[in-house]
Amino acid sequence: MNGLTVHVRVNDAATGQPTPVRIRFEAQSRSFAPFGRLDTFPTASGVDVGGHLQLGSHKFYYIDGTCEVRLPPGGVTIEATKGPEYVPLRKVVTLAPGQISLRLTIERHTNLRAQGWYSGDTRVHFLDPFAAQLEGAAEDVAVVNVLAHERVSPACPAQHSLPNVLDFSGQVPALEKPGHLVVVNTLNVHPVLGTLGLLNCHRAVYPLRAGDEEDDWTLADWCDQCHRKKTGLVVWSDTEGTTQRLRSEALANLILGKIDAFEVTFPRAASDLLYSPKNVLTWGNLLDAGLRVPLVGGSGKDSNALVLGNFRTYARLGEGQEFNYGNWIEAVRAGRTFVTNGPLLNLSVDAQGPGSVVKVSAGQRLQLRAEATSAMPFRGVSLWVNNRCVARVKTEGERTSAVIEEEWVAKRSAWISTRCASRNLADGPPIFAQTSPVYVEVEGHPFKPRPTVVHSLTAHLEHMADWARITARCPTEHDRENLLSVFTSALERLRGNPVGERGA
Repeated sequence: MNGLTVHVRVNDAATGQPTPVRIRFEAQSRSFAPFGRLDTFPTASGVDVGGHLQLGSHKFYYIDGTCEVRLPPGGVTIEATKGPEYVPLRKVVTLAPGQISLRLTIERHTNLRAQGWYSGDTRVHFLDPFAAQLEGAAEDVAVVNVLAHERVSPACPAQHSLPNVLDFSGQVPALEKPGHLVVVNTLNVHPVLGTLGLLNCHRAVYPLRAGDEEDDWTLADWCDQCHRKKTGLVVWSDTEGTTQRLRSEALANLILGKIDAFEVTFPRAASDLLYSPKNVLTWGNLLDAGLRVPLVGGSGKDSNALVLGNFRTYARLGEGQEFNYGNWIEAVRAGRTFVTNGPLLNLSVDAQGPGSVVKVSAGQRLQLRAEATSAMPFRGVSLWVNNRCVARVKTEGERTSAVIEEEWVAKRSAWISTRCASRNLADGPPIFAQTSPVYVEVEGHPFKPRPTVVHSLTAHLEHMADWARITARCPTEHDRENLLSVFTSALERLRGNPVGERGA
């Protein structure tokens, strides 16, 4: 190819210094890879993951802020992005004969870190820590949780591998740069009982996988090991992606207070999505049963066809806290979170944000405020009380912000959240964001669980108890009794006290 080697530099407008980005170059109807990247690269799960990204027909490359690329003279289309707080850069430049450098600038439209909000991806696979650090910085993800797991080969079920297990770092970053860190923990899987992400763990909890031959392990065992030093965070991971997620031991452990957060991800095919990730509805039903559990978002990135942080968790640190992994984990545990694939949310109930418990007297009037901002247009924002929309603002055209201010009379205890959701827009995929709740406790009027939801959860637990009693391949009766006791204890808690340990 005729052309020149061009040195490209992308600066952050606020600092004037090079900043990591996701970038693509297109000219003469073809894509051009920076030096050190491939023109053609794999997109299958687990194959050479890192540094490359293909979305549809577009190829992107992760760079640390500078790169060299051989480009032809004439018009070149350049796109660069850096997460939802930055305005995407799209520019057509004309390279003059002999031009050997390009200087570009990318700019924030908001800075949530200044308000104590730091984004994280709760589940990433197959990336080594150095690749995760580069992609995390380029997507402006402050906390990348790489989860080691035991992988079963799709082509040969007898063949297992352990990606990232030797990178385990637990409670400390495997790699860290100012404002960005990578931590390696574990994803623990039972094909029937469910999947857990064990974050901020004092040690790797084994086995990473159970239930392929015998059912001699429970998710409760994993939860207890993770919580042993009081610092671990157990995430009910969204790897199943089906409506049967509740038919698992994880539901029982949530009721028993052993699970700290509920993860949602975006469906991998846009056609699978109308307004929201499927399991957001499941999460809302859990809250309607009186179970309090924060919402977290993870990309599940496992290939060069998925964006790290495409669905992410924003967690707000405590007042005056410095940014570090332990403080971010505790912000998640406290429920000071929202999840998003683009829009940025703010919710307040009498000036209290997500995770707060607001105690009021019956009939007291509360001021509700919801705000959404985005670099890209969206179609509206809504306020929800006990899984029911109570106010909505629709937007039109190129609107990138919306605010709801509403007065609400507290008659009974409730949970309140904010959502921003749109179907596929003309220029992009569906968008979605959701806050964890603010909980309102009304004196003398406790939260009233929705009977149909409690009945449904009870049916799921009874189904799993029957599985443990009859079908589970337990090597000893002691193992069977141990497994069954998790479900019977959860059923007793749900029937006798629907709120449970994490309830209102």
